[in-house]
Amino acid sequence: MSGRAQLMWDDAVTGYDFGPEHPMDPVRLALTRKLIGAFGLDRELEVVAAKAAGESTLRLVHREDYIAAVKAASADPDAADVSYGIGTVDDPAFAGMHEVSALIAGQSVAAAEAIWRGDVVHAVNFAGGLHHAMPGGAAGFCIYNDASLAIARLLELGAERVAYVDVDVHHGDGVQAAFWEDPRVLTISLHEHPRTLFPQTGWAEETGAGDGEGSAVNVALPAGTSDAGWLRAFHAVVPELIEDFRPQVLVTQHGADTHFEDPLAHLAISLDAQRMVQEACHELAHAHADGRWLALGGGGYAIVDVVPRSWTHLTAIAAGAPIEPGAEVPEEWRHEVFARTRQLAPARMTDGRTPKWLDWSAGYDPADRLDQTILATRRAVFPQRGLLA
Repeated sequence: MSGRAQLMWDDAVTGYDFGPEHPMDPVRLALTRKLIGAFGLDRELEVVAAKAAGESTLRLVHREDYIAAVKAASADPDAADVSYGIGTVDDPAFAGMHEVSALIAGQSVAAAEAIWRGDVVHAVNFAGGLHHAMPGGAAGFCIYNDASLAIARLLELGAERVAYVDVDVHHGDGVQAAFWEDPRVLTISLHEHPRTLFPQTGWAEETGAGDGEGSAVNVALPAGTSDAGWLRAFHAVVPELIEDFRPQVLVTQHGADTHFEDPLAHLAISLDAQRMVQEACHELAHAHADGRWLALGGGGYAIVDVVPRSWTHLTAIAAGAPIEPGAEVPEEWRHEVFARTRQLAPARMTDGRTPKWLDWSAGYDPADRLDQTILATRRAVFPQRGLLA
């Protein structure tokens, strides 16, 4: 392997725009790209624009009739077929929807191909991570499921074991569904409990089916979980499973909507804890996947304070040039933020937290809701994989 890292970027991905009233404002992507540039990370990795995913690639995950419905709505938004989840409040149809959704998917697929070929060790597509799209329908602001498509392409190229770790505040339901019966793919999702958040799935008991039984893992976190609990849950579940599975590629989804400022969810995670999990995923890739790591974005609706800083940290870690949390945000970027949004930008790359957590090996409290969650996940999955719960 060359050891180089790759950032997937095409300005056209900012055309993924559901309209001015929608929370998924594409300015979050543009501001992230500008912050990456302001820190000079362009010099530390290769910036690559890939072609849009073609129909044969989209069909690795999505049904032909669904692709046709997306194309039709893309050409005429007023004719969107809501039976496919298009033209809803969450997923309004817009002109060019198919083209830009396929473009985002193409970035993730091309990144997976580059990693598998050995051209790069790490690749980042922060415009990706659209993990709710199903084989036959749009959902949760997601049209095409680029994460699933990247994994499916890796399998097509010959990968025998791919692990997917999703730390978005919402359950990674679309990726889980795509590989529900496939033992070659281990899906792990840490998310807010389905009782309190969309998509109301991701219970500990959801563990896969058929040959894939035990290949789906869900940690359903209580609303209000903060840094110490989130990090405790991650380290109590993810490293042991990844070590056991020995993936050839690690794919991770880093939705920034776990943050305490995010308006759409109820966890209380800091930027500093998000960065620590990004670093942990990087380390897991090197320890157990020969360094092969595809990192994706996802949700995140605090579009100035959180998303750009979180995904710039992610890109810097992948580039081998991590940014110190206390680093000042470049002044040129703060001016860019104000010009685009009329909001004041954060001054530093930290929330000022130094998160610590109690390791699971130290024991658990049976009366604690978080520990109950972790134990439920371990009991549901670990014995199926020959591990002690």
